[in-house]
Amino acid sequence: MKRPEFKNEAFQDFTKPDVRAALAEKIREVEKTFGQEYEMVIGGKHVKAKDPFFSHNPSKPDEIVGQFQLGTPDIGAKAIDAALKAFETWRFTSPEKRAEYCFRIADKLREKRNLFAAWLILEVGKSWVEADADIAEAIDLVEFYGQEVLRYGAPQPVTPLPGEKPSARYIPLGVGVVIPPWNFPVAIMAGMTTAAFAAGNTVVLKPSSQAPGCATKFVEVLEEVGLPDGVVNLVTGPGGRLGESLVAHPKTRFISFTGSKDVGLRINEIAARHQQGQIWIKRVVAEMGGKNAIIVDDEANLQAAVEGVTVSAFGYQGQKCSACSRAIVLKDVYDEFVEALLERVKKITVGDVRDPDNYMGPVISMDAMSTILKYIEIGDREGRRLIGGKRIENLPGYF
Repeated sequence: MKRPEFKNEAFQDFTKPDVRAALAEKIREVEKTFGQEYEMVIGGKHVKAKDPFFSHNPSKPDEIVGQFQLGTPDIGAKAIDAALKAFETWRFTSPEKRAEYCFRIADKLREKRNLFAAWLILEVGKSWVEADADIAEAIDLVEFYGQEVLRYGAPQPVTPLPGEKPSARYIPLGVGVVIPPWNFPVAIMAGMTTAAFAAGNTVVLKPSSQAPGCATKFVEVLEEVGLPDGVVNLVTGPGGRLGESLVAHPKTRFISFTGSKDVGLRINEIAARHQQGQIWIKRVVAEMGGKNAIIVDDEANLQAAVEGVTVSAFGYQGQKCSACSRAIVLKDVYDEFVEALLERVKKITVGDVRDPDNYMGPVISMDAMSTILKYIEIGDREGRRLIGGKRIENLPGYF
């Protein structure tokens, strides 16, 4: 199977009028679907739960982006069963065939690039540039894993020994539970899910309750390319009851998680407990939070340092584990740096990210906004070193 050499997907240039117009049109199309009900997908069948929950636009929380199913542990168990059944055949699917599905998915994501960008803008408050980067990364990951499964599916090198016939091959584990975050609800979600099934595993995907729409649209793509029923099963609902029941299930073989430290540690704790009927030790891959510093010394280009800190700290409202959360600045240039940083931050445009001229959108929820405002109060009271920060009163969202 010949595929072009891997290269990162190029970003769109929104200074071009036709490129801006295309995404603006897609945003309007998605807005027309606001309030639509979406179902879970288990074993290829669309499933409804007894109760719904709603996904809101954080730029304007009275807008319901979609209505989703409030999954329960019983529904989660059915999804595990469907994945286990599909594993019995999917595990024997050739690496070439699995790679072919990956490439078809990547091509379909390219085709629907603006659709996913619109969902990222409307469901999780990403700016146009951040949303486009998210879907570009998703394309990269799906394409890359397709190429990697061909590499790992080929005969592996071994050390020859006299009188022996050594061989090495990779085998899938079984049913995996994939729990992605809300802050990269296309890129990380698509990457973790694709990596798992490309390797021959089957998946129960439980997206963040704050970004179920992005995952639902991805599963629609999997259906469009004909991925066999049960290879990826979508369940939606709270991380507490539903997510923990999936992690604890005795037939769960591994868990891929990206999110907070507290939840990651909780997943490790639950996964470590042996359940009745469990055969294997569960494996956990957990990518959690980060606290990142940029160090500015007295020989630094201060203009470049200010720009780097600003972009890293305030890109997507600072809601990423890779964001700059502190700058360590040498004393001799500290005052000059702080003054320049303040002037640069004042130029940041904040507002509804449907407007491409807004660099910063809302934070994801009322809880997130309340936490940030509490820290600002603490900083004003204790540190006396804050040079900005307050709620923007004239905007309806979480600004």
